Amino acid sequence: MRIDAHQHFWIFDAERDAWITDDMSAIRKNFLPTDLGPVLKSNGIDGVVAVQASQSHEETQFLVDLSTMYAMIKGVVGWVDLQSAEVEKHLTYFKQFPIIKGFRHVIEAEEDPDFLIRPAFLQGIRQLTAFGYTYDLLIRPRHYASTLVCVAQNPGQRFVLDHMAKPAIKAGEFDAWAAFMEKLASFPNVYCKISGLVTEADWNRWTVSDFKRYITHAVRCFGAERVMFGTDWPVCLVAASYADVMSIAGHGVSGFSQDERDAFWGGNAVRFYNL
Repeated sequence: MRIDAHQHFWIFDAERDAWITDDMSAIRKNFLPTDLGPVLKSNGIDGVVAVQASQSHEETQFLVDLSTMYAMIKGVVGWVDLQSAEVEKHLTYFKQFPIIKGFRHVIEAEEDPDFLIRPAFLQGIRQLTAFGYTYDLLIRPRHYASTLVCVAQNPGQRFVLDHMAKPAIKAGEFDAWAAFMEKLASFPNVYCKISGLVTEADWNRWTVSDFKRYITHAVRCFGAERVMFGTDWPVCLVAASYADVMSIAGHGVSGFSQDERDAFWGGNAVRFYNL
């Protein structure tokens, strides 16, 4: 299968979705599977991993409910309060839905650089490991150090890095990000999504070549067996079309063998998320 390992659905709510600012008018509206279906078909994508976009248990249930109606959803990455004393109870409830493959917290919105190594959060990660769930890492540079500590303390947990840690492509920053990627990739239980890059570039004047060295470095660090394709649709629409995002990724992995391409465009996501 060809899998988009990272996309979102939402019924737009201006208060809840305040992160969708006025300059992102293209996505200040509803996005549901009926909107995505024709796009997947025209781009040759067989299924998706639907990832949480807001932080509530209701959001997780919303994605589960969509999956019962739309076969395109092959897996769900939901949200659960990992710092709650009742996290085990919540995970026990969610375990009845095999479509849920893992969970995510929007760490990038947390000002605390050590959020990932708070004792309560680490206890939540240990619960994910016990239940066999994955965890998506969504971070910013201030979280680099704590991310490495968190991963080092949880060698049995399957992690995947969202959006290649969002390198500052528009500003051309590279070295600190590149060093972090090398350190993170040294942990064999961490995968990396080649996703969400176009919104880190100049939205109006990016070129495909802007992304090449970043993708090349990520692949060099993680290897072809631990990288997977994702679009971050519909967020990507503020800067590019679905086809544009596929082109950026394809250009970045143009040197892959056929087996490596098959793994990148779907096989690695199927294996990581157990789709």
